Formats: sequence, structure tokens, C-alpha cells
Amino acid sequence: MASLDFSKPLYVLAPLAGFTDLPFRSVVKKFGVDLTISEMISSNALIHHSKKTYKMLEKAPIENPYAIQIAGSDLEVIKRAVEIINAREEITSIDLNCGCPAPKVVNNLQGSSLLTDLPQMAKVIETIKKYSNKEYTSVKFRLGFNEKNHVEIAHICQESGADYIAVHGRTRAGRYKAAVDYDALAEIKQSVSIPMLANGDIDSPAKAQWVLNHTKADGVMIGRAAVGKPWIFSQIKEGLKEPTSELIKEVVLEHFDQMIKHYDAYGAIIFRKNLHSYSKAGYQGASLFRNDVNRTEDPTEMREMIEAFFSQNFIGTSS
Repeated sequence: MASLDFSKPLYVLAPLAGFTDLPFRSVVKKFGVDLTISEMISSNALIHHSKKTYKMLEKAPIENPYAIQIAGSDLEVIKRAVEIINAREEITSIDLNCGCPAPKVVNNLQGSSLLTDLPQMAKVIETIKKYSNKEYTSVKFRLGFNEKNHVEIAHICQESGADYIAVHGRTRAGRYKAAVDYDALAEIKQSVSIPMLANGDIDSPAKAQWVLNHTKADGVMIGRAAVGKPWIFSQIKEGLKEPTSELIKEVVLEHFDQMIKHYDAYGAIIFRKNLHSYSKAGYQGASLFRNDVNRTEDPTEMREMIEAFFSQNFIGTSS
């Protein structure tokens, strides 16, 4: 039996560089997300046995199904990267990143710049499909690079062997500011026979349901809206109302403990950006708290600060 059930909507955590690491994914998984995906991994760094990159491959025991997303365009490098991933058990899918807009990625014919060379993109997908021993090959892409050619891109993905696609409803030129084109996502869904996940500005249960209804997508992929609010998946799937202050405190402390376990003491420094998100709204003295954690490196001290700050009542307005 396939590990991804497309007979009902899938709710997927989008890969976000710098955020969707193992500690965060393990926290989100407990709120019912159907599929977690690694941060984008450079195929070139992987074949050169970068310790940092290898650590990014790791998954939490509860992450099942789990996908690894890679970036790259050199076919030999892609093949070797896939062979490294093949040796890892309990990985469901290898996903090709054709959406990242960052210049340092784009300048190397990776991420969204593959949308400027569709024949090469097709070859990369075919290479992953040929050499992967995983259940699925998938592609995450944008509607185009400067102009929209989303239906053409989707067809190439399907013809090259992709088992499903995830589409961010902006072009590369649109970055994260342009309006998401949900009509274009609907056009893609109508034009291909493989499943499609819709991505882009899905930030509430109502928006998730609207996007599913409007695009007829097979699921939604949520990224930025889950940062600081990992419970959004329970809100969508189970009707969870606003989280209690007790739940928020429990989640933040668990996330922090996972960071220290995964990164050792350096995890406290990395966690600062997460604390900024968790404290954005609903607590008195949030600005002062953020300033304090920015100056704190000691894990024990930071944990005490977290416990004290999130023990106060959730009031629903930012400070």
C-alpha cells in the first residue's frame, strides 16, 4: 500500500531553509501533518560529504512518510546524490527543488532557475526517477521564472516521471510579495493526471479549505504560516481553536529541547529566530523578551527565560 494517500487531501509541511529542520519537523508532526520534507539540500554538498549536509538528511523517528528535497542540475552529481539517499531507509520521496528564488541558488542553475532550461529540468527529473529506490519522485516548482508557463512546466514534470508535484503560486520574479495566482494552480490541476499540492499564502483553516475547493488540488503545502504556529495543522484537520497558553508553552519548550539535543549548545543561538516567531503576538513584554534572548547563549539560562515568559497568560495582542 502506498504511504501517501491521495484519495483525501494531504496536509504537507513545506521545506523552508533555516526553519524546517529535524527539531521543528518533529514538533509539527505531532499536530497531524501528513508529510514532512527536509530543508533544501545541495546535491553538490551531499556528494562532497559535507557533515552539515549529512546532518540535514536525518529524520525523527515519528517522521513517516518523509521526503528529502535536493537541488542541482548536473546529472552526474544528481545521480551520485540519489545513490547516497538510497542508502537511507524510511525515506518516502526524493523531491527536486525548482522553486527557490535565492540568487546564490539561482546563479548555479538550481532552484527556480531550472525553469529557464526546461529540457535540463526534464533530464534531472528523469535521472532521479531512474536511480532512486524510493517510492516517489516529486517536483516543487513556481509558475515560471519571469513569466508564467506553469502548464508547460507541469506537463514536463509529469512526462519526465514525477509521481506528484507541489506548486508555489508565484513566479520567481514574484518572490514572496506578489499575489498568489490560485487560478493558475487550478489550471495545472486540470491539465495533469498526477496529484498536485497547492502552496502559497495558506495561513488559516478557512484559507486551506478555500484553496482546496478553488484549485481542486490533492492537498496543500504550508510553510511560513507554520513557523511560530505549528498547531495550524491541527486547526485545519481537527478544528482545534486557538491554542491555550499551556499548549504554547509546552510546544516551545519541547522545540527548544529538541534543538539542544540536535545541535548541542549552539541550538540555543539558532532557536532565537523561532522564539521571535512564537512570541510575535499574544504576550506582554514580547519586545523585551526578544531583546533578552538575542543576548543569551547559555541553554540553561535561555530555557529558564522561555519558561518564565510563556508561563504568563496569552492575551492576544503583541507587545
